[in-house]
Amino acid sequence: MEMHQVRYFRALCEELNFSRAAERCHVSQPALSRAIAQLESELGGHLFHRERGNVHLTELGRIVRPHLDEIGAHALSAASRARDHVGRHRVRLKLGIMCTIAPAQLVDFISEFRASHPSIDLDIIDASAADLDRDLIMGDLEAAIYCMPEKTRDERLHYLALFREQVMIVVHPLHRLAELDAVRVADLRNEHYLERIKCEFGVVGDRVFEDLDVGGETVYRSDRDDWVLAMAAAGLGYAFMPRHLVSHPRVVALPLVEPEFWREVSLVTVRGRAHSPTVGALIEVAMRSSWLGDQALAVKRLRGAARPSKAVAPRRRGRP
Repeated sequence: MEMHQVRYFRALCEELNFSRAAERCHVSQPALSRAIAQLESELGGHLFHRERGNVHLTELGRIVRPHLDEIGAHALSAASRARDHVGRHRVRLKLGIMCTIAPAQLVDFISEFRASHPSIDLDIIDASAADLDRDLIMGDLEAAIYCMPEKTRDERLHYLALFREQVMIVVHPLHRLAELDAVRVADLRNEHYLERIKCEFGVVGDRVFEDLDVGGETVYRSDRDDWVLAMAAAGLGYAFMPRHLVSHPRVVALPLVEPEFWREVSLVTVRGRAHSPTVGALIEVAMRSSWLGDQALAVKRLRGAARPSKAVAPRRRGRP
């Protein structure tokens, strides 16, 4: 059964005249008659009595009419919805964002993406780095912006580096550490610690502190960075926080050294997975956007790798 046969049948039911039904369907009368005959053959009997000047439905025709009417109505509805969709050209993209990235670091990128692709609706999913890792691999997200320490990265994922920022020690201005230009990990021995539960360096940092025998009581734990900052501002202890996440006016941020900690934030997708054109658009905008006032790291590294080294011309030996 073809859709044009259903359309011709419905037109003939209403017109009860082959010529008028053919005209309504913009086909010739023989073409309409052949289509109705083919439909009757498929359904196993006549659908219309063809009496001179008196075309009307047979009993079989009356039985199948509601079903064919329903098929036709669904087809019209599907076509209408398709036209609406194509007319709007709107699609949605779910982008995961690590909850420890300050919104200010993403404003330029989001604005540029919206200006370049106004037909793409962006749904931002806020989550921890571990949750974003899982959601990408499970297929719940197509792309995410976050970071993981290099030693803990999943080989199934592909990372396009966007920017790096140093991890700082955050304290009250009157804290004893605030007088230093930089804080060594060893300087934190026996200091009260304010733990960021969703810190992506949690396991790696713990190992470094254990190796250096840096102890200290954890006096506050929270999955909200603004509350951890507030506790540091209240003088309760120190926090371990990326530079651009420090936004409280009553704290100071000091570089952590010996060793230093840096986080590299990337646009992450699943390696080898076929992605929608919207992900391609996202990557294209991310690579041309400014990140902390500079080009995306992936672009800078690619250009550095492509830059030819200066060749030294061989000396010509003189004739003896």
